[in-house]
Amino acid sequence: MQNHQHFIIHKPHGYLSQFVYEKKRHKKLLGELHDFPIGTMAIGRLDEDSEGLLLLTTDGMISEIVRSKTVEKEYLAQVDGIITNEAIEQLQNGVEIGFKGIRYTTKKCQAKIITVLPDCIGAGRRIRDERHGPTSWLSITLTEGKFRQVRKMTAAVGFPTLRLLRIRVGTIELNGLKAGEVMKVEQFHI
Repeated sequence: MQNHQHFIIHKPHGYLSQFVYEKKRHKKLLGELHDFPIGTMAIGRLDEDSEGLLLLTTDGMISEIVRSKTVEKEYLAQVDGIITNEAIEQLQNGVEIGFKGIRYTTKKCQAKIITVLPDCIGAGRRIRDERHGPTSWLSITLTEGKFRQVRKMTAAVGFPTLRLLRIRVGTIELNGLKAGEVMKVEQFHI
């Protein structure tokens, strides 16, 4: 029986959720943040512009479990404008987005306005200043994960995402990890 290794990382903005990038332009990769063992894979992905909790493992079976449609993933999204209760209700009930060239209605989810940000947000990168209009924050908890889904969902209700952080996968939370920090764990308790 192979001894697998598991890691929790706070993926910073500007990094790809992968270890190899075959194209010519240089991209920041996860391997630049830590010396991971051969065979380490990201469980799910966060796009280059997103940040937050990313789980890594050498165990493909764990990856399948975490990516299943039963494990919740919670995101905090800073959106353009002051989000309305009507938009929150639309998100909760599912919205139509594009996925692989077809229209797709998202599953029902949890969504709520956030007025007090958790410490795990950190200073983050500067999105813009108040001269460009107000922004607001919301929490969205999903059990699915289509390509850029949260960004597409907030745009569909009229509030494009400016900053996106994943703060929880199942019972694993980002907590005190700062951007770029990696923590090795014995196993995942999802």
